[in-house]
Amino acid sequence: MYRETSCEESNQSYQGEFILLGVADRPRLEMVLFAIILICYMMNLVGNTTIIVVLLLDPHLHTPMYFFLSNLSFIDLCFSTSYGPQMLVNFWRTSKTITYSACLVQLYTAHALGSTECILLAIMAYDRYAAVCHPLHYTTIMNHSLCIKMAAFSWFSGFSNSLVHTMMTLRLPLCGQNKIDHFFCDVPAFLKLACVDTSLNEAVLFSASVVFLLVPLGLIAVSYGYIAAAVLRIRSAEGRRKAFNTCASHLVVVSLFYGTIIFSYLQPPSNYSRDQSKMISLFYAFVTTMLNPLIYTLKNKEVHKAMRRAVKKN
Repeated sequence: MYRETSCEESNQSYQGEFILLGVADRPRLEMVLFAIILICYMMNLVGNTTIIVVLLLDPHLHTPMYFFLSNLSFIDLCFSTSYGPQMLVNFWRTSKTITYSACLVQLYTAHALGSTECILLAIMAYDRYAAVCHPLHYTTIMNHSLCIKMAAFSWFSGFSNSLVHTMMTLRLPLCGQNKIDHFFCDVPAFLKLACVDTSLNEAVLFSASVVFLLVPLGLIAVSYGYIAAAVLRIRSAEGRRKAFNTCASHLVVVSLFYGTIIFSYLQPPSNYSRDQSKMISLFYAFVTTMLNPLIYTLKNKEVHKAMRRAVKKN
C-alpha cells in the first residue's frame, strides 16, 4: 500500500501504486461501463486490425489517403489498448490499483497518441484538399516521400509534446496522495494530486492544447473551405457527389474527435466536472476509436473490394 510521507519525500513516495477511483462507489454503473467498454474495445481491435491488414496487403490501396488511414487505425488501436485492458481488469477488482510504471506508460503514450492524431487529421485534410482541388497534380503533390515525412512529423511532434507534459507532471510533489479520481492516468487528473500550485502545468497544458487542437482544426477548416469552393464549381451532380464522398468520412471523424477532446482539454483542470470529465474521456478513448473504422469502411467501395479480394485469396 502506498505510504504517507512528507512533501520532501514525495518524489519517492509515489513509486508504489496509485488507486484509480473511477466509479467504484457505484458498482452497477461499473458493470454497465464494463460491458460497453468491452464491446467497444473488441470492435476496435477487430475493425482497426482489419483495416491495417487489408491496406497493407492490397496493392490497389497503396495510395496517400489509405497510407494515412492505416496510421490513424494504428493510433486508435494503440490509444484504446493503452487504457482498455487495465480498466477492464479494475472493473472486476476490489482493489482498483495501478503500478507507478503502468501509470507512467498510460500518461505518456495516451497523450502522445492523442497529440499525434490531432496533427494526422490535419494532414489527412490537406490530402483531401490536394485530391479535390488539384486532381491532375495529386500524385505529384502527394508523392511517397512527402507522405512519409508528413506522417513522421505527426508522430514526432505528438510524442515530443507528451514528453514535455510527462516530465513536468512527474516533477510535482504529491505528498503521499495516491488516489486518482479517474478511470486511468491522465495529466489533468494527475495534477489534482499535487500538493503545490500547478498553475504553470495548467498553463503549459492549455497552451499545448491550443497548438495541437485549435491550430490543426483551423488548418482543417481552411482546407475544407477550398474544397467546398472547388465542389461548387463542379457542374455535374455525380461529380459533386463523388467529391463529397471522398471527404465525408474524414469530416465525421474530425467532428467526433475534436468535439470531445476540445471540450475535455480546453479548460483548466480545476474547473472539470467530476463525472463529466470521466465520461467524455471514455467516449473519445473507446467510442470514437471504435467508430473510426466503421465510418471509413461503411460506404467505401474500394475497401469493400479489397476485403473481398483478401477473403477470396484465403
